[in-house]
Amino acid sequence: MDLTEARYELVISVDARRSGEYDDIDKSRMRARTYRVVETAFTHAKVARDAVHMEDRGDGVLLSVSAGIPASRLLGLWLVELHENLRDENRALRVPLGLRIGMHVGPVRHDGRGISGRAVDLACRLADSAVARQLLDAEGADLVLVTSGSLYEDVVSGGGKFIEPERYVSARLTLKEGETTAWFHLPGRSAPRLPVAAPAPPGPGPRTDEPSGVPPRVGSPDAGTTYNAGRDIAVHRDNTYRDVRFESKGGGE
Repeated sequence: MDLTEARYELVISVDARRSGEYDDIDKSRMRARTYRVVETAFTHAKVARDAVHMEDRGDGVLLSVSAGIPASRLLGLWLVELHENLRDENRALRVPLGLRIGMHVGPVRHDGRGISGRAVDLACRLADSAVARQLLDAEGADLVLVTSGSLYEDVVSGGGKFIEPERYVSARLTLKEGETTAWFHLPGRSAPRLPVAAPAPPGPGPRTDEPSGVPPRVGSPDAGTTYNAGRDIAVHRDNTYRDVRFESKGGGE
């Protein structure tokens, strides 16, 4: 295979929820469960193992699936099987395993170390987006799927076996590469209501002039305000989400 040539493939990024909170023993168990539910879903969806590239990401799995496998099978039967496998795993767990899955189709380059390309970057960004994280927690769900706008338009919107476009909801995300449309889906549930994140309560440091609970407008001077908080959130306005990086400040005036 010519390594300079890209192949058009479906990229799937699988991330485990709050993986940093697992200790070393539980993390290895979490990883085993993640691989088990993913690989079993491929078997039940009749996707041959040699049609799937799989590489470890520590707290998740990065996959690309050959163009010979219809994307509709992954968005339909494979996703159903994955969800059911995950529910079975979680029945015996005190802390359920939650998975965020990003999907996109595009050119993918393979080399001796794995896969690369903008399609790979986008799938990973979608799975790791603040909205996906918040939605999984807010709904108490086992699984959230985030597809790119093009994958939704090309495959999901037309429906198909186990594919229900009316159960997806879209939002504009601002990623490192720029703004993009993403579609969110919770398998087995109706179209989710996307969470609206509010700024942190007033504290030491700069404050905005926005009313309480209203995020700064995108493009306004307030959009660059630094807040004090324990973790990052996404700022939402007009169904557009921007990731906000928080910085803690010692002392304060």
